[in-house]
Amino acid sequence: MGSMIKLRTYVISFWCSVLMRMWRTGLVRRVTERCTCKLHTNNYSKASNISRPQAEKQKRRREREKAILSSQSPKDEGLNWTEKERIAYTVQTLPGEKKDTSVPYPSAYSPEYVESSWYQWWEKEGFFKPEQHERVPQAVERTFSMCIPPPNVTGTLHLGHALTVAVEDALVRWRRMQGHRVLWVPGCDHAGIATQTVVERRLLRESGKRRKDLSRDEFLQEVWKWKNEKGEEIYHQLRQMGASLDWSRACFTMDPSFSRAVTEAFVRLCDAGLIYRSEALVNWSCALQSAISDIEVDTKELSGRTLLRVPGYDRPVEFGTMVTFAYPIEGHDGEVSVSTTRPETMLGDVAVAVHPDDPRYQAVHGKQCRHPFTGKLLPIITDCMVDQQLGTGAVKVTPAHDHSDFLLSQRHSLPHLTVIGEDGTMTPPCGDWLQGVKRFEARQLVVDALMEKRLFRGKQEHSMALPICSRSGDVIEPLLKKQWFVRCKEMAAKAVQAVEDGRLEIIPQFYTKTWKNWLSNISDWCISRQLWWGHQIPAYRVELPNSSDPQELWVWGRTEEEACHRASVQYGVPAESVSLTQDPDVLDTWFSSGLFPFAMLGWPSRYTPNHSTKDLEQFYPNSVLETGSDLIFFWVARMVMLGTELTGQVPFKQVLLHSLVRDKHGRKMSKSLGNVIDPLDVIHGASLESLQQKVTAGNLDPREQLVAMEAQNKDFPKGIPACGTDALRLALCSHKTQGEDVNLSMAQVLSCRHFCNKMWQTVRFTLGVLANGTAVETLEQLAPLGRMERWILSRLYSTVLQCEQSFETYELHSVTSALHSFWVGSLCDVYMEYMKPCCPHTHRRQRGR
Repeated sequence: MGSMIKLRTYVISFWCSVLMRMWRTGLVRRVTERCTCKLHTNNYSKASNISRPQAEKQKRRREREKAILSSQSPKDEGLNWTEKERIAYTVQTLPGEKKDTSVPYPSAYSPEYVESSWYQWWEKEGFFKPEQHERVPQAVERTFSMCIPPPNVTGTLHLGHALTVAVEDALVRWRRMQGHRVLWVPGCDHAGIATQTVVERRLLRESGKRRKDLSRDEFLQEVWKWKNEKGEEIYHQLRQMGASLDWSRACFTMDPSFSRAVTEAFVRLCDAGLIYRSEALVNWSCALQSAISDIEVDTKELSGRTLLRVPGYDRPVEFGTMVTFAYPIEGHDGEVSVSTTRPETMLGDVAVAVHPDDPRYQAVHGKQCRHPFTGKLLPIITDCMVDQQLGTGAVKVTPAHDHSDFLLSQRHSLPHLTVIGEDGTMTPPCGDWLQGVKRFEARQLVVDALMEKRLFRGKQEHSMALPICSRSGDVIEPLLKKQWFVRCKEMAAKAVQAVEDGRLEIIPQFYTKTWKNWLSNISDWCISRQLWWGHQIPAYRVELPNSSDPQELWVWGRTEEEACHRASVQYGVPAESVSLTQDPDVLDTWFSSGLFPFAMLGWPSRYTPNHSTKDLEQFYPNSVLETGSDLIFFWVARMVMLGTELTGQVPFKQVLLHSLVRDKHGRKMSKSLGNVIDPLDVIHGASLESLQQKVTAGNLDPREQLVAMEAQNKDFPKGIPACGTDALRLALCSHKTQGEDVNLSMAQVLSCRHFCNKMWQTVRFTLGVLANGTAVETLEQLAPLGRMERWILSRLYSTVLQCEQSFETYELHSVTSALHSFWVGSLCDVYMEYMKPCCPHTHRRQRGR
C-alpha cells in the first residue's frame, strides 16, 4: 500500500512538473500567450497560379456558381452542430484588471469565458510595447519589427485580414518568447478612390446629395466621419482577434505626421528628377472621373459577342464584335476598309496605317482618305507595327484613345483629337449629332450613320481583352491627360538587384521570378488622381506677371512659402509678384502606402510621433513584411522602390507572402460575390438570418445575390456557431499558406474548437490533481525518471525543436501539426491515460461507479 501511494505521488508530481515546464516554455499559455495548433493536416486548397488566364478564371467561377445553385454542392455535414452552452465569466473585473483565475473552472469549454478580460489587461500592462523588453527575464539584444498591412477604411475586416492577423501575431509572440525587442505597428489606409466612392454612395442614399453638391471641405468632413467610424470598427475587430499590436504607435496614412512624410517624399523625388509632369494617355475611369494606374486595371477576356453591364447605362452594352467600314480615297475611285472594336472613336481618327510590305496597299502609300463626317483628310501612312493578318490589314489611328495609336502618332508626328470627355460623353468636335451622347450609345449611332452613307462593310464576332476599372467596374477609357508620373525604371532595377544580391528575400521563392519579370518591364507610374479625398499634391502652378507664355509652369515645395521661394529663384522674379495655385488633384493611395514601413516610424524625423524613442534607428529596416500575395505589385514592389530611394535601405529584410482565403467552394472572398465572412461572426456566432441580411443590404445584382444566399443556405443552414478567437486562429494557421490558397470551411473551425476543449479538459484535470494538495516537484527532484516519463519528455523536446525549426521557416502549419500531435497523440491518449489510475480523484470516481 505504501509503495502504491509512493508511485502515485511520483507520477502526479512528474506530470505536474512536465505541465509547468510546458507552461513556462510557451507550449501551454493562457494568461499572456495564445497557442496555435493543427487540427487538419489535409488541405483541399489548390496552388494559386498568377498567370492563369482570365477566361479560365471566369469559366471556373461560372462552374462554381452552377454547382452552388444545383445539387452538386451538398450541405457541409460538418456543420450539423448543436448549440453549446454559453458560459460567461461573471466575476466582476474592471477593464484593465487582471482576471481572477482562482475561481472554479466551468466543466465545459466556453470561448466567451476563456477569452474575456485578458486583452484589456495585456494592453494596460504594456505587454505589446517594445519597452516591455526591459522587464523580460530572457531578454536578448535583438529586435524584431513589422507592420500590419494597413486595412482600408472602406469597411470592416474579413477572413483574409484574419489570416494576416493569425500569422503575424504568431510570429511576434514567438519572438517575444525568445526575448527579442518586438514592435508590431497597427494602422489604417485612407484608400482614396475606394473610400471616396463608398462615402459618395452613402451620401446619395441618406441625403440624396452628390459630391458636387457640396464644397470640397464639406465633403471631406463627411469622409472624416466615415473614417472615424470605420477606423474604430477595424481596431475593435483587431483587438477581438487578439492581435498583440502596439496601439500607442497606431498610424493612419493621413495623420499629420504621415502627411508630412508624403510631402517630403514627393519633394525629394521631384528634386531628384524622378517625378515629372507630362501629357500622356492614362487609364481613365469615367465612373470615377479619375485616372488609375496600370495595375488597377483588370482584364476581362471575351471569346465573342458579350453583353455586359456598365456603370451609368440602363441596358447591357455589347462587346466582342468587330465592325468594318470604308474610308474613300481622295482623288481616287478606291477605298480603304478598316476594322475596329470601337467605331465610336472613328471621329478621332487622324490617319490610316498599313504595313509597308502589304501588297494590297502598295498603290495607296502617301495618299489621303476623306473622313465621311468631319470632311478632314487623313493621310495613309506605313508602319511596321501594323498586323497584316488582323482585320483588313489597315487600321484607323486614334492617338487620343488608344495606347498603341498614341505611340504610333509620336513616331509619325500626328495630331491628337479627343472625342470622348472625362464623363464618358462625346465632345464638341464630334458635331451636334453626337455631342453629349454617352460613348457606348454613340457606337450604334455611328454604325447607323455609316450604313446611311453606304460605308458599312460588316460586323463579326471577335475575341478581345476588355480593360476594366478594378475600383468601379467601369470600362477603361484611354484619355490624353496631363498628369504627374514617377520614373520607375531605375528604381525597379534597384529592387530587382536587392533580391539578386540577397538583401531582400521573398518567400515563397518562386515569386522571385515573377518579381523580376514584372519590374523589368515596368512602365512609369501615374500618381495623380482627380479626387478630393487623399494627399493633395504639393505642386503649384505658377503665374508670372506680364507673362504670355502658354506653357504651364510648375514648382513644388513642402509649404506654399517654400514653393513661392523656389519659383522666385527659378524664374528670376520677386517672390511677391508670384501667384501660385496648388494642384487640386491628390496622390495615388499606393504612393503614401509605399512609405508605410518608415513613415510609421517617424521618417523623415528620427522620432516616432508621441514617443521620445528613436524608432527609425532601432526598428528600420523592418525584419519582415507579411502580406497577401495579391499585393506583391500594388504594394510590396512600390515599398521597396520608394524605401530604397528615400532611405538608402531596403525597407524590410524578408517578404513573406500568403495566399488568398477562399470560401468552401473555392471562390475568392469578395464583397462583389457576397461571400465575405466577418471574423466576429465566427468568434461570437451568427444566425443564418443575420448573414443573409448582410447580403441583401449590399449592392449585388440579383443573380449574385441569389448565388450568395443559396451558398449560405448550404454552408450555414443553422448559422455559424460561436467558435471563439483561438479556434479561428488555429484553423487559419493550420493551412499551408505559402503558395496554396486557403479554402476555409466552418467545419475546420469547429474542429479547432473541439481541440480547444481538449486542452481545456487537460488543464482542468491537472488543476484538479493539484487541488488535492499534491506537491509540484522539479525534474531533478523526481530523478531517476521511469521509462514512460523519459518517453513523454523526449516527445516534448522533439516537439519544441520541430516548432522552433518551423517558426524559423514560417511554416506555421507544421507548428500546429506538431503541437496537435503531441497534445492529443502523446500527452492525452498515452501519457495521461497511463497516469490516471494513480490520481486520487480518478480512483474515487471509479469506486463510485
